[in-house]
Amino acid sequence: KLICDDIRNVNLMKKLIKQHDFIIPLAALVGAPLCEKFKKEALSTNLGSIKTLCNFATKKNKVIYLTTNSGYGIGEKNKYCDEKSPLKPISLYGRTKCDGEDLVRSKIKNHVCFRLATVFGHSYRMRSDLLVNNFVYTAIKKKKLTLFEPHFRRNFIHVRDVVNAIIFTMKNFNRLKDNVYNLGL
Repeated sequence: KLICDDIRNVNLMKKLIKQHDFIIPLAALVGAPLCEKFKKEALSTNLGSIKTLCNFATKKNKVIYLTTNSGYGIGEKNKYCDEKSPLKPISLYGRTKCDGEDLVRSKIKNHVCFRLATVFGHSYRMRSDLLVNNFVYTAIKKKKLTLFEPHFRRNFIHVRDVVNAIIFTMKNFNRLKDNVYNLGL
């Protein structure tokens, strides 16, 4: 059932949380530039809606929370971040998602958190600013791709792999619950 409404509608959220076992809160203003442009909306959507979820969730609810590996901030040279690495977000986007993860982990008993790599793939609103999408677009349009900064590293994940991870988590929730996982590469 598709419901076209606002995640910040507290009464609707209360009703929907009661009706469903699995909750996967995906509504968010995504990316640092968008969150900087609409700071108030980023805070109320990315974080306020998670506060609402935490206030109304019960033991029966199973929450799969998707956050971002932007929460790690700028990593140390030649060192990979793992789930135990400290979160040091440098953008409002990263802070709202990390704060949301903290809320879910502290207030909801049945949760799984995924820190997603940069998600790419087809979308109704393609983001050509994302590296993989930009590479594909440039290669098709210009028939040439120029690369620089060969030692730069960033991890990615296709949207289908994110969906498969969610499905896997739903089927294996009790084995995975109450943990955080990096999802990418």
